[in-house]
Amino acid sequence: MPVVVSCDRPPSETKRAACDINVIHYNNKTIETPLKYYHHPTAIIDEGSAIGEGSKIWHFCHVMSGSTVGNDCILGQNVMIAPGVILGNSVKVQNNVSIYTGVICEDDVFLGPSMVFTNVINPRSFVERKEEFKKTIVKRGATIGANATIICGNNIGAYAMIGAGSVVTKNIPDYALVVGNPAKQIGWVSKKGHRLEFDSNKQAICSESGELYILKEGLVSLG
Repeated sequence: MPVVVSCDRPPSETKRAACDINVIHYNNKTIETPLKYYHHPTAIIDEGSAIGEGSKIWHFCHVMSGSTVGNDCILGQNVMIAPGVILGNSVKVQNNVSIYTGVICEDDVFLGPSMVFTNVINPRSFVERKEEFKKTIVKRGATIGANATIICGNNIGAYAMIGAGSVVTKNIPDYALVVGNPAKQIGWVSKKGHRLEFDSNKQAICSESGELYILKEGLVSLG
C-alpha cells in the first residue's frame, strides 16, 4: 500500500532530496519508519504524495503532493506526476513523461518515452481553465508508445496498444491496436502484445500464451 510522505527536513534540503524516512503522526506520537521505495537523490518527492513499496523513482523526477504511485512502479528520468494523478501497481513510465491532473493509470500500464497527456481541450495562456480539467483513464495493461499524444477525455482500453507517434482523439477499446494521426485501429493484440488473427469463427489464439480470444459485436474478450 502506498505510504504518505512527510518530511521534517528544512525546505532547502527537501528541495533537492526526498526524505529517507516516513514520518507518521498518530495519537500525539511521531513514528519514523524507513521508506520502502527507492528514489534518486535528484528526485523531488513532495510531502503529501503517496508512494508504494518497491517503486523506483529515477533522476530529476518530481512527484507532487496529492499524487499516488502504486507498488513496484518505475518512473524513468525526468518524469512529473501532478496532484491528483493515480498510478496503479507495476506501472512503468519511461523518460520525459508528464502525467497531468485528471489522469488515472491502472495496474501494469506502460507509458513510452516522451509520450504526452493533456488535460484541457482548448487551452489559452490567458484563460484560466483549472476547473475544466478532463479525466483520462488508461486501463489495465495498456501500452502507449513513444511520442504518442492522448487528447484529454479519451480513455484507453485494457491491454490496448497505441503505436509510437499516434494521436488519440477518441476512446480506444480493449485489446485494440491503433496507429497514426489521428489514431486509427488496424487490428487487435493479446495481453502479451501479439497481433491476433481471427478465423471464420471469430476466434484467435495468442502465439505466446495460447489464450483464446473471441471477437463479438466489434469487441474482443478472452474466451
